[in-house]
Amino acid sequence: MVSVGTIIWLSSELMFFAALFASYFTIRAVSPDLWAQSTEKLDVPFASVNTTILVLSSLTCQLGVFAAERGQVGRSGSVFQVKRWGLREWFILTYFMGAVFVAGQATEYTSLIHEGITIPASGYGSMFYLTTGFHALHVTGGLVAFLFVLGRTFMARRFTHEQAVSAIVVSYYWHFVDVVWIGLFATIYLIQ
Repeated sequence: MVSVGTIIWLSSELMFFAALFASYFTIRAVSPDLWAQSTEKLDVPFASVNTTILVLSSLTCQLGVFAAERGQVGRSGSVFQVKRWGLREWFILTYFMGAVFVAGQATEYTSLIHEGITIPASGYGSMFYLTTGFHALHVTGGLVAFLFVLGRTFMARRFTHEQAVSAIVVSYYWHFVDVVWIGLFATIYLIQ
């Protein structure tokens, strides 16, 4: 039931981001010159690296889920033996990658603000910060969920099916956030 409920909730989140995409394209359609001026200030190579980090974090998250499904909470060897990592190690790595992504977005915001792209400055700034900002909030929510799952693995006496389900549900959310970012990245950075 938790998985079904999560999928239904993610459907409502999909509608929220669909509305943001619709707003972005609507405002872009009425002011194409503004978009041409503003998008040339984007650091596409930096955003590409940041995107790669987030997309790869989906892989590490899924490897953590596979470990949870095997019932392997922690590593069974040295920290350098990646093939023997458990849920904790994969989720810690995923958390780190997600935090790097959010820090990368904050760095990008700082440089764009210095370039004069702000929310009150233009419709482009408003839509850029609304879409990417709400996504960053969702990534931050995912990071909190990872901490919750990790905390449960340390507090529980034994790893149960319920803990594996919570890891799986968090992975649904994380994969959703990654797919939304791929759409945002393509829309904002590639379709100039």
